[in-house]
Amino acid sequence: MKFDWHKDRITDETPVTDTYRNTQNVRRFMIEACGPGFRFDQDIMAWVKDGTSKTMGQVAGEWLRRHQP
Repeated sequence: MKFDWHKDRITDETPVTDTYRNTQNVRRFMIEACGPGFRFDQDIMAWVKDGTSKTMGQVAGEWLRRHQP
């Protein structure tokens, strides 16, 4: 059964799969994890889709690392 990025519950442990999509559900998770300043950008999306195994918690952590003052 494929993960539905539109409606399935996303947690820190949710693996990023080859069907990953930037949905409102993903945006809600990332805003909750990273704060209201979260925005998708080309650099983070290239990292997300680079083919290496990662979880949504790792994605949030990487975004925070890249956007810390």
